[in-house]
Amino acid sequence: MQKIPTLFKRDPEDMRKVLPEITPGCEWVLAGEGVPTRKYDGTCCMLDEHGEWWARREVKLGKQAPPNFQASEHDETTGKTVGWIPMHDSDFKKWHAEAIENSKLFSGAVFPFLRTYELCGPKVNGNPEGFENHRLVSHDAHGAFEMLLVRKPCSSGKTNRSRLMTSVWHHPDGRMAKLKRRDFPQS
Repeated sequence: MQKIPTLFKRDPEDMRKVLPEITPGCEWVLAGEGVPTRKYDGTCCMLDEHGEWWARREVKLGKQAPPNFQASEHDETTGKTVGWIPMHDSDFKKWHAEAIENSKLFSGAVFPFLRTYELCGPKVNGNPEGFENHRLVSHDAHGAFEMLLVRKPCSSGKTNRSRLMTSVWHHPDGRMAKLKRRDFPQS
């Protein structure tokens, strides 16, 4: 899974912030192409073609990759390598198992292969979504899980942070772009 580009360019002086300039290659979002969805804040998981679950993992420059790490992308700017570790080696394995059970219990879900999901819930990254139990939310714009349409961002990069949702746009050709609430510090 490749890293999704941020809709607005990052500020080189403070990479936590964005500038009022569109990232090259993301102009299609402001042209109204694609489907906007809400991006859930948790941790990324993948179901592979063999029915095995994997957890996303970042390895920082100079750090040792964990056993069974499968690299998928290297960011030359940050030096980080992004990849996958088997879910059974992940710190999230217990909560992932609970999410699978909750999905079967509440929705009768059948998971299609080669899809990625966001694992969210009470014990994942401080539970910013406020979920009462652990669940898997599909990253696919046409997935079987919850999907909320959101408004297009303004082209100037100015926004009311309190009304902004973290969003991902899905283009019909497979391109994606994202915008996170935390990209806009509170003023």
